Amino acid sequence: MIAIVDYGAGNLVSVKKAFDWLGQESVITTVPAEVAKAAKVVLPGVGHFASTLALESSGLRAAIADAIARTVPFLGICVGMQWMFERSQESPAVAGLGILQGECGRFPDSVKSPHVGWNSLEIDPRSRLFRGMPSSSFVYFTHSFRAPVDDATVACCEYGGQFSAAVEREHLFGVQFHPEKSGDVGLKLLNNFCAV
Repeated sequence: MIAIVDYGAGNLVSVKKAFDWLGQESVITTVPAEVAKAAKVVLPGVGHFASTLALESSGLRAAIADAIARTVPFLGICVGMQWMFERSQESPAVAGLGILQGECGRFPDSVKSPHVGWNSLEIDPRSRLFRGMPSSSFVYFTHSFRAPVDDATVACCEYGGQFSAAVEREHLFGVQFHPEKSGDVGLKLLNNFCAV
């Protein structure tokens, strides 16, 4: 069972439909106990970084952290990926999970923000998430803040400079784009996550 975490800020139905199309059993949940027993955990996110505060008050943050500590595969999508870092300039007082170092920041004034639409990736060929996909793959983005490039980065995107489009470290995965809106490439990526 894949737990799709509902904290009031995710593109939940589209993510579930993508897993349904792949034949993967998943459930949208607000219940920490369901997260605790899941075989995999997915944290979608749309909107403001401050929305992740709801994870703290609901007990979901602790359930996700415990699942990660038990090496349960985890996938953060959009704000869900940014939450994997220590913090974001979008809401400096709100702490991220901090499993990846660094701060998510604004796009420079030289480009239009939010970054919305299809853009190509530069993919690390060693990535498990992108196994079987060409480095020039296009995916769908919609975001105003971006994660830094670091040693966990497995895909970069160029828009006002390079930023992390995807991160990967052991059983932890994150994507800034929306795989559930990225056609065949997105479905292939979610299928690769299911195979971890």
